[in-house]
Amino acid sequence: MVGVLRAPTARAAVEAALAAARGGLRAVELTFTTPGVLEALRELRERLPAVLLGAGTVLGAREAEAAAGAGAAFLVSPHLGEDVLELCRARGVPYVPGVLTPTEVVRARALGAEVVKLFPAGSSGGIPYLKDLLGPFPDLQVMATGGIKPAEVPAYLRAGALAVGLGSNLFPRAALEAGDWAAVETATRQALAEAGV
Repeated sequence: MVGVLRAPTARAAVEAALAAARGGLRAVELTFTTPGVLEALRELRERLPAVLLGAGTVLGAREAEAAAGAGAAFLVSPHLGEDVLELCRARGVPYVPGVLTPTEVVRARALGAEVVKLFPAGSSGGIPYLKDLLGPFPDLQVMATGGIKPAEVPAYLRAGALAVGLGSNLFPRAALEAGDWAAVETATRQALAEAGV
C-alpha cells in the first residue's frame, strides 16, 4: 500500500508523513501539487530512512530530475510521460506512468515501463475493470490508484494489482489543514487494519 500525500505546505507534508510512518505506513508518495515538495522530500529522506519515499504527479522531465535529486526512490505520474520515462531509465529510478486504456498500456510497455499506474481506478470501473484489463495483459504489473477505499485493497490485490495507492483515507484533508498529526496517525492505523496489510 502506498500513501499518496497531497499536502497544503511542505511542513504539513513532513509532519503528515512522519505521522503516517508512526501509524505503520512503509511507502509514501509526495505529490508535486504540494508547495515545497522538494524540501519535504529532502527532509523526509533523512528522517525516514526505512520508508520507501517517492514523488508523484510528476508531469515532466524537469520535475523528474528535481525529484530524483531530492532523493525520491520512485516517481509516479497521472499520465504516460515519455520524457519522464526516458530520464528515469537513464538515471535508474523506477517510474510508474499513469495509464487507463489498453492502448496506453501497450504504449507504456513498448517504451519500457515495468509497472503502470491504473488511474483513476475507482471511478473507471474498479476491480472489474482491473480484471478485464489483465485479461489480455496477464503479466501487467499495476499500481491501482484513485478513489479506492482501504477495505477494497485486499480485493484489488487478489484481482492482480501489485500495489494500491490510498490518499484521503490516510491523510484526511481536515487533519492536514488543521495540523492534527495524531488524526493522521490514527487514520493510517485504521486504514492499514481495514486493508489487512
